[in-house]
Amino acid sequence: MTTELPLIEVHPEIMSGTPVIRSTRVPVATLFEYLAEGMSLDEFSECFPTVRREDAVALLDCAKSRTIAAA
Repeated sequence: MTTELPLIEVHPEIMSGTPVIRSTRVPVATLFEYLAEGMSLDEFSECFPTVRREDAVALLDCAKSRTIAAA
């Protein structure tokens, strides 16, 4: 079974079903972990060049809007 959202993919054969940024093998959590550790988005992009910058920004915007809506 494959679950696909516009920005996130979940497939049992990709990273054992860990949610990844679309069209990559980079876990979504990795983006947030890097930023939480104080790295910039540019630094994240250098470490994970397969992640399109616009996808990373869209994920952050989505998380921000969900956080605001939950408040």
